[in-house]
Amino acid sequence: MEQILFPRESGQFVAERSRDVFIEEEGVQKVAEMLYHLRHSEDLTASGWKKALNWVFVVDTMNFSFWPEKESQQCEVTYKGTTYTGYLTLCAAITRAMEEGVPITDPKYFSQMSVEELGHVLRSDNQTPMPMLQERHQVLTEGGRVLQEHGGSFRSFISQAGNDAREMVELIVKKIPSYRDEATHEGRRISFYKRAQILVADFWGVMEARGEGDIIDMDWLTMFADYRVPQVLVYLGALRYSQALMQTLNSGEVLSSGDRREIEIRGCSIWSVELIKDRLRKLVHQRDGQTCSINSAVIDFYLWPYAKKHHKEMAHIPIHHTRCIYY
Repeated sequence: MEQILFPRESGQFVAERSRDVFIEEEGVQKVAEMLYHLRHSEDLTASGWKKALNWVFVVDTMNFSFWPEKESQQCEVTYKGTTYTGYLTLCAAITRAMEEGVPITDPKYFSQMSVEELGHVLRSDNQTPMPMLQERHQVLTEGGRVLQEHGGSFRSFISQAGNDAREMVELIVKKIPSYRDEATHEGRRISFYKRAQILVADFWGVMEARGEGDIIDMDWLTMFADYRVPQVLVYLGALRYSQALMQTLNSGEVLSSGDRREIEIRGCSIWSVELIKDRLRKLVHQRDGQTCSINSAVIDFYLWPYAKKHHKEMAHIPIHHTRCIYY
């Protein structure tokens, strides 16, 4: 069996052969400059998420496909007076369930909860339900069973990989099928591992907040190839879509998981962020004479909220629509 390419190599492999998505040198430089000016700010750190580890596992296991069929029909969850949409509905719903006394972060419970119980936990506050309830139930119970087999918590499970980020990602995708975010492209097996990498990055964030964040090889992680960050990369000029692809996306066509164009969007997003990271490090070295430890995960953690914040200005750039459990 030919070796599967890991996300960084997959990104480069896809970018070098891409026909509809292009990385723009000027845009890469522009984003690197933008991040250079933010290099000392809170925006470019892993702090800020101080949730329990099992909470992180539950949320990251179900962290996929929140886009609505119609923009005007978003699933909404209101928690403590704030109404959330998209991925944040999941965070709010899980936190709400905990306050209501549902042991939703206990693998003993969520490994065998019913679809109806999960439906109640993820209930929307309007007429639009969260998409893919059956799939969310399947991946959560499967993930819970794996944790049960490895000490009954995410901490005991992940500790088998020592403190190495790459080994953590490999452990997750080996043991939990729903995290195997892989495809075949131009004759090669490639991977994006969006949720597995986020799970490791979130684990790092929680451990940092506790003062225990000495995880090595964090630099091995790439950005998390979803449908929101590519839109920001196009908006900021680091990526460009062909006219044909723009027409396809504007028409609302749903791309299947593994479609060449879908792979190009995700792969080029990964590689463009690698180039942005390298450029940023050069800038810090040239101008400050220092080494820069900002990694691709941290850049993603900046770009994703940026997309949320600037969604009105970016509305003219379509996101790609793919219904799957990987992102």
